[in-house]
Amino acid sequence: MTTIQLVHLAHARSGDKGDTANVGVIAYRPEDYDLLRERLTSERVKAHFGVMVQGAVERFELPNLGALNFLLHGALGGGGTMSLMNDAQGKVFSTGLLRMEIEVPDDVAAACRGRGRVPEGWSPEQYGVSG
Repeated sequence: MTTIQLVHLAHARSGDKGDTANVGVIAYRPEDYDLLRERLTSERVKAHFGVMVQGAVERFELPNLGALNFLLHGALGGGGTMSLMNDAQGKVFSTGLLRMEIEVPDDVAAACRGRGRVPEGWSPEQYGVSG
């Protein structure tokens, strides 16, 4: 097994509704969807964001799209019209989630490493999220 950042295995989009951020994670390759389903649990996503997500994390599976959708409740400080947060609409939660590290089989890591773009010198600690 090898540890890689999720960005090499999938891409993501995020947005908001009120105080809830919405993050869709889509596998680059259909054959990697089951690996995402196994490794990307609601509990792991909540732990990854730590105190940034005050409420529950819900996960919805979209197998026909090779995607998972997460609702991060209590993540936006009240939402766009209520919050003083820099990103009260949740647009950067997808980038934050793609920095999560997951274990994958060595052959999967070899096939996908370098596919995603990670800024040089980036570390999760500087943004207050876990690796």
